[in-house]
Amino acid sequence: MIRKYFRLDELGTNVRTEVIAGVTTFLTMAYIVVVNPQILKEAGMPLEAAMVATILSAFFGTVAMGLYANRPFGLAPYMGENAFVAFTVVKGMGYSWETALGAIFIGGVIFTILTLLKIRGWLANAIPQSLKISFAVGIGLFLTFIGLVTTGIVTLGNPAAPVHVGQWGDPGVLLAIGGFVLMGLLMVLRVTGAIMISILAVTFAAFLLKVPGVQVPSSLVSLPPSVGPVFLKLDILGALTWGGVSVILTMFIMDFVDTIGTLIGVSYKAGFLDKQGNLPQIEKPLLADALSTVLNALLGTTTGGTFIESATGIEAGGRSGLTAVVAGVLFLGTLFFAPFLTAVPACAYGPALIIVGMLMFSPVADIKFTDFTEVVPAFCTIALMSFTYNIGIGMAAGFVIYPLLKVMSGRVREVPAPMWALTAMSIVLFVFYKY
Repeated sequence: MIRKYFRLDELGTNVRTEVIAGVTTFLTMAYIVVVNPQILKEAGMPLEAAMVATILSAFFGTVAMGLYANRPFGLAPYMGENAFVAFTVVKGMGYSWETALGAIFIGGVIFTILTLLKIRGWLANAIPQSLKISFAVGIGLFLTFIGLVTTGIVTLGNPAAPVHVGQWGDPGVLLAIGGFVLMGLLMVLRVTGAIMISILAVTFAAFLLKVPGVQVPSSLVSLPPSVGPVFLKLDILGALTWGGVSVILTMFIMDFVDTIGTLIGVSYKAGFLDKQGNLPQIEKPLLADALSTVLNALLGTTTGGTFIESATGIEAGGRSGLTAVVAGVLFLGTLFFAPFLTAVPACAYGPALIIVGMLMFSPVADIKFTDFTEVVPAFCTIALMSFTYNIGIGMAAGFVIYPLLKVMSGRVREVPAPMWALTAMSIVLFVFYKY
């Protein structure tokens, strides 16, 4: 029955291969269970509840992708969007995390409607390749910056300069540097789950060395904590304010770009694309993604979607939704390790932000640096994402500058018609943005 439901014979795979692929996908994505709650804690969200919400969102989203879309893609709260909520929406713009969840919910509903109307794919095809690349690179650089600051490798607010080298003699900083090197080494050796292994190794080292500020948990395993403090706490009306429009629009654009880029990327790796470079029945994984975002907001966590780490399971032979179902079930099992997972210190999870940022930086080589109508918008996007500490500002800037340069250089025909809709939305964002 399993073989027939997931079309294993048709896809040239078997149950054993799919299970191994699912375990592989889980191991490479598992770091999100530790990292996402720690980032959301910066927004004032209760750590344990945020962790439970993260696990449940990964479980439901990944299993839905497997059962409905029959694709070997893992879903979880996105890196980048979580940082945007914590450091830009809450700390920078002054909104509550409840309002941010309300904005995410509204964006998810809009995504669901656009997906059902097949408008989402139409808009996605209009985004120039250079901008798609710049979004990934910019988010990566932003995550790296947060990781450097979180670990203390870099400090802020020094009178001599906005950023400055941290106290490298501090035990936590030294462990963070060691964790980064260990992650890099394990990745060089192609060890599955390199990021999670390094997080665990540094965490235990911090416990043993009694690093100041690190609390050793009383137990490693317990019954799951309650998700109650964040469940259904979204403030939809708070998001539907004049200034809240910028938050909704930014979350909309970020999720839109992340999902399309990741789906196409991992589908290309798996050989799922047709001769025209399109993903057949793309509406199914897009709908699973959209509904996941709606559910995430209700559970109490940030925008969810397909993870690029799904490519590791695909490399292990995963071709069907059974891979995703296995990964989802494994996520659910982490609920019983809350005492340990919530005790993971910044020196352990911070290097993961730096490494993930590094992995997202590599596509910069594919930008056409000989064409300044392409490279200038891409560069502005990347730079503004990090140096304004606001991912949305960088993305919106790219959407505005790109068509502007094309028009001024007499190449307006290179701007796809749907791109003007994205440009208009970005102008609206700047108008409504709460400075």
